[in-house]
Parts: sequence; C-alpha cells; structure tokens
Amino acid sequence: MTKKNLILLYGILFSMILSLSSCSSDDSSSSEDIPLSADIFQSVVGKKVAFQGLTNNAASWAWDFGDGTTSSEKNPVHVYSEGGYYTAKLTATSSDGSSVSKEVRLAIDLTPYILLTGGPTATNGKTWRLSSGHSDKDYFAYADAALTPFDGAPNPLPAGIFGVGLGLGEVYQDEFTFYFDGSYSHDVKADGASFSGLVFQLLTTGGANIVNPSSDQSFGLCTATYTPESDATFTYVENEDLTVSSVFGPGGSLTYSGVSTLDFSGTEFIGFMDFQRKVMVQEIKDNSMRLVMFMAAEPSAPGINTNGLVLTFEVVN
Repeated sequence: MTKKNLILLYGILFSMILSLSSCSSDDSSSSEDIPLSADIFQSVVGKKVAFQGLTNNAASWAWDFGDGTTSSEKNPVHVYSEGGYYTAKLTATSSDGSSVSKEVRLAIDLTPYILLTGGPTATNGKTWRLSSGHSDKDYFAYADAALTPFDGAPNPLPAGIFGVGLGLGEVYQDEFTFYFDGSYSHDVKADGASFSGLVFQLLTTGGANIVNPSSDQSFGLCTATYTPESDATFTYVENEDLTVSSVFGPGGSLTYSGVSTLDFSGTEFIGFMDFQRKVMVQEIKDNSMRLVMFMAAEPSAPGINTNGLVLTFEVVN
C-alpha cells in the first residue's frame, strides 16, 4: 500500500472515530452541550422486566419500580412478585445536580383476577357498572343448558333498553367494586334500590320493597330497595362446575362445567338481585366483562331459575 493510500485510510478511520464519539450518550466529552434527557425502553416476559435507561448527559440513575423496590443501575432487570398494573419511574441526574424524570405504565402478568380487581396497586379497587351500551353478545336467555335466547326478546339487546324500553334506566348507575384482598363494596346510589326480579320480590317481600315495577312487566324485572352489607367479600373461581336450579334440568337443576364464577358473602350480589346470587363469568377484559345472572320468573316454581340475563359490565373511570 502506498504512503498516499495509508494517509487516506488513516483519515477515514479518524473521521469514523469522531462520528461514533459524537453519537454516544452520557459519557461524551462534549456532554455539556447535550441537554439532560431521559426515556425508558422495557421488555416484559411474565413478571420479569428488563429496563433500559435511554439518557443523555446523565451521571446517575434512580429507578422506582412501583412496587416498593428501587435500583441505581442504568439498565436494571426487575422481577415483580405479583402481577398487576405498575408505574415504573426513572430519574436521571446530571453531574451538576439537575434531574429529569420519565414514567412508564406496565401491565404485568394480567390474570382474570387482576383484570377484575385492578391488582395489588389498585388501592381503591376496581369499580364496575352495567353497560348501557351493551354488547353484541348481550341478550335474555332461558336457564337451559345452552342458555338459549328468550323468545320475543331482542337479540342482541339494543343500547339503553332498560331505560328506553323498560323505564328502568337507574339500573345503569349502580356500582360494584372488587378489591385485590377479596373485599367487595356495592353502591346503590340515590334511589337506594337495585335491579331485581319481580317474582323474587313478590315471593320474598310481598312486593313491599319494589321501587319501580318497570313500564313493561312482561319481562319480570323491577328495581327494589337494598341495603349493601358492610365488610362484604367475594370469591372468584376461574374454573369449576357450577350447579344452579333450573326448570329445564332433570330434577330441577343444571350443571355448567368448567366455567368461571363470582360468589358473594351474605346477601350480596352483582348486577341483579334474585334467588341465585352466584354468577357465571363468560368473559373478562381490562375494561369490560360479561356475566350470566340467573332469574326465577315463574311463581308456580318458586326459587327455581327460568331465565338468564347475559349482560356486559364496564369499568367506571
């Protein structure tokens, strides 16, 4: 190689070194010209999260993982002990003491129970109410093995049907809150009443508790007074065989195999007050869940389920 070519090669290499040096973060010799900044990149596998602090002109890094633990590493790996929603925070500090922070919201290993309750960091629980918009899978059913759609009822249910169609719009206001520790609270709002079965009220209170008998009583629905229990609890089971009374079942009962369920202490319930308080969970997502609630609507078969209400609940923000 000629002397002229060597000089050219050295010049190219020197230019590359200068270029690489100018692109580096945090340890650049000209860092005083780069504003302090911070961003977060993360990779999640199960409960393990690999964090990367993308910073400029930082001399130290302070991480708060949102679960009570911290780190001073620039690129830490953290394992959360429980799934849930967490806010991780990175504070980058420069050599002159100035600092900047960045946060990232994480959804870690979301089980159905965490989707229901909001997880361990949801100190106020997670609150749900009956969705007035309904979904394309909401309908009235028979309490048979297939939950067959009820003859004569719209399928799917149109938005706001309990208000516009039945004069029971207040049922969309009641709120039901689930806490990670198994506690449960129920807000019946200003009317002090809950969505209920007409036959249930006639058989248990002689109708004395009925507040609104509905403008169309052919569906057997009403609202009735209810006082929520203090210190109530709930039980969620992800997979079990649920046996309920049913006029369609041999011997007056049916079993739904391998379903998710919600059950409640005392007289508590969710959504609909009737003889059967344990309900079936068909689907649960971050912002919606669909339940099957049973109703005994035949006076000649007191307390035995005849129908099901397949309804969607939404999160109250």
